[in-house]
Amino acid sequence: MTAATPARPSAQPVVTAAAAPAAAGPVRLRRATRPVLLATVALAIAIVAGVAVGPAGLSPEQVLAALADRLPWHPHLAVSPLNSAIVWQLRLPRVLLGVLVGSMLAGGGAAYQGIFRNPLADPYLLGVAAGGGLGATIVVVSGGSQALLPPAAFAGAAGAVALTYLLGTSGGRGGDSAAARGGTGSILLAGVAIAAMLTAFQTYLQQQHTQTLSVVYSWILGGLSAATWSQIWLVLPYIVVSAIALLAHRRLLDVLRVGETEAASLGVNVARVRLLVVIAATLGVSAAVAVSGLIGFVGIIVPHAIRLTAGPSYRVLLPVSMIGGAAFLVLADVAARTAQAPAEVPIGVITAVAGAPFFLFVLRSRRAQQDLS
Repeated sequence: MTAATPARPSAQPVVTAAAAPAAAGPVRLRRATRPVLLATVALAIAIVAGVAVGPAGLSPEQVLAALADRLPWHPHLAVSPLNSAIVWQLRLPRVLLGVLVGSMLAGGGAAYQGIFRNPLADPYLLGVAAGGGLGATIVVVSGGSQALLPPAAFAGAAGAVALTYLLGTSGGRGGDSAAARGGTGSILLAGVAIAAMLTAFQTYLQQQHTQTLSVVYSWILGGLSAATWSQIWLVLPYIVVSAIALLAHRRLLDVLRVGETEAASLGVNVARVRLLVVIAATLGVSAAVAVSGLIGFVGIIVPHAIRLTAGPSYRVLLPVSMIGGAAFLVLADVAARTAQAPAEVPIGVITAVAGAPFFLFVLRSRRAQQDLS
């Protein structure tokens, strides 16, 4: 009796310690699920607003009737051909393209911020904007077809990033890997230099062909007004592949948050991860830029808003940024086409008005800087 009595209190901590890891799993799951659900609800609201709101002034009943009219099991309703065309050929493709572009710009921004450990990095940091702008400008000033704008912008954006990465990772003195030859600082500096050079070429072409300035500037400011179903199918494969690759690396991005040296000591091939993430993000962002033009600040606003509310872990940050970026751009497009209806405000102006103050906030936010330090 006396020997068995002391054993009871000592057994309790063993049970508690064993149960703690099991209890931590559901807690982490709830913390990860809640932001995803909230972002999904915001996206659903944005899609409804994008389809229902517009200068045509369709009532909710007319919009629902037009949507139902194209379904295989649709009720036989009297739907105006004009209303059906507005919903299915104008609003719905515009909303869906906004979802794709917004998700890629925000996801690319989050990925760049993680891979370069720079809270002010965005998808245009490595020359995507300058390369895409130059490619589009060349098509415009040469009198090429509007159908050539997307492939030219895609080629210019992807080529600029490839050149940036090549120069940024080949400046060392005999290192045995890309990580030894060039770190994130070298790549970022190379991106600044390449962007400045390509922007200078673009400015020169614009000065030599002033009659095309309005067309070039309308593309640079970005927009979804020319969205079509063919554009959606054109960029969908690139964006899906890019999103899958980025999400597959989200745990490694968490590891890189502790620093490249520490990540390498844990067995992570830093140079390989950096290259794959940059390629994946650039592929998707270049495809988005090709059909939407240069829409700025999405890659800064959304990831930082998510980071400050849901935490810095990329297991949550990356998927929620993609969903939130889609919702943000769709709502920005709704504002762009209704603020001065029937005229449209360039969507790049809307995102800049919202993004510039937020950019300054991030610049001064200690918490945002510490999350990536």
